Amino acid sequence: MDLGRFWKLLHALPAPDDAQFLYGPEADGRLRERNLRHYLQLMGHIGPRTVLLGEAPGYRGATVSGIPFMSVAQLRARPGLITGSPDGDGFEIPDDPPALSEASSTIVWRAVAALPPPLPLFWPVYPNHPHEAGKPQSNRTPRGSEVAAGLPIALALVEAFDIETVVAVGRKAQDALARNGVKAIAVRHPAQGGARIFTSQIARLSDLAAE
Repeated sequence: MDLGRFWKLLHALPAPDDAQFLYGPEADGRLRERNLRHYLQLMGHIGPRTVLLGEAPGYRGATVSGIPFMSVAQLRARPGLITGSPDGDGFEIPDDPPALSEASSTIVWRAVAALPPPLPLFWPVYPNHPHEAGKPQSNRTPRGSEVAAGLPIALALVEAFDIETVVAVGRKAQDALARNGVKAIAVRHPAQGGARIFTSQIARLSDLAAE
């Protein structure tokens, strides 16, 4: 599995003033990148056939952990959510994290735990953290231009993992994929009251992939 193009594109992604690049040279950025590299290595051993492509990192989840749909609560899980090891999955926990859990991460992991193996891969269509101007501890919807800039990174990851089925979590991901001719299954984003619909759609994921 060659992730060279993925990492090259990710590190070249610009960040405006109201979006945070998560994998920079500062201590928190290096920790997030180590966690992401470890996550991708673990998923490489699993061989996922499906990717859940979300919209963007949230300030309580991936912005802390470095891993899509994972908050500190998932990093600390025993047994590990990915390996099943009683000692956990081997992720690094940041010192004094600004948040310990995220609703979307909790909902997503609860839903995918009921799926037959292998686990799906997680990634956002825009991997920077978009926030309100001057308020890094907030979330905003990524702009169309940001989604367009992030999509090649997502597609590089899909190619590297030889993903068979792309599942768009939310309208932004769905629209970006459609504009670029990528066939994807669309599911409701779990945020803002969408948990029940998202969970029921994920439960049907095996059937949806075959449609």
